[in-house]
Amino acid sequence: MYWLRYLLKEPYNSLRTSANREFMSLLLRYGNSRRHTRTQVTFGNFQLEVPDTMSFLWQHKEIFADDFYYFETPNSQPVIFDCGANVGMSVLYFKKLYPQARVIAFEAEPEIAALLAKNLKANAVNGVEIIDKAVWIDEDGIWFGSEAADSSSIYSTAEKKKIASVRLKDFLIKEKQIDFLKIDIEGAETQVLADCRDALSHVQNLFVEFHSYIGNPQGLADVMQIFEESGFRYYIDSNQHRLKPFTNHRYRGNDVMDLQLNIFGWRE
Repeated sequence: MYWLRYLLKEPYNSLRTSANREFMSLLLRYGNSRRHTRTQVTFGNFQLEVPDTMSFLWQHKEIFADDFYYFETPNSQPVIFDCGANVGMSVLYFKKLYPQARVIAFEAEPEIAALLAKNLKANAVNGVEIIDKAVWIDEDGIWFGSEAADSSSIYSTAEKKKIASVRLKDFLIKEKQIDFLKIDIEGAETQVLADCRDALSHVQNLFVEFHSYIGNPQGLADVMQIFEESGFRYYIDSNQHRLKPFTNHRYRGNDVMDLQLNIFGWRE
């Protein structure tokens, strides 16, 4: 009966947990909403304003339904660095997981950072420091292209503007221990990790969303070397299923990126 289990696997997974069922409910409620339009959304006890409902839905799928950022620690007040906090979905998850956590949330795009602050206030979330600057390798600012959803980046084809930046390494070295470091900064992760490679020894769990932009060096080997040098065990996952990768890049994904990976690192 393997074929039956195979056919029923996705429907089963979609309804397996309350979080999965909640995602399906949200998909039915918001899936046909107009894209790139500010919308008030609700799930569980949370209320948020989001700039794009489809981005919100897939953030819910990864963060709440699939528990991408779930980690365990004996520390009841863990220190969490959220680089690329967007409108706050990841922060809400972290604070639900560890209510007493101290979270430092970095968000580069000014309008999104304002929504992040608004959403945290609306949901009475405390213990979060918002840094409304781009995570980078220096404080000299960075040229940044703003997108309507959650894909703003230094590689964006949109008109670029210079925004303020901070050096992540300077923040890392101030902490005795960082229980969770999340880096989802749309392509800047390669340079930032290289700059921080000697400042990760006190990071207990590391999540990196890796992006490879067409026409630019991929740099995955450099990223993985940093994971290994820093003593992490790691797991690599991708939901970006590529077809015919040896042919024209239109079969590999989209017109912007040819590879996107989720890299999970932990200490044993």
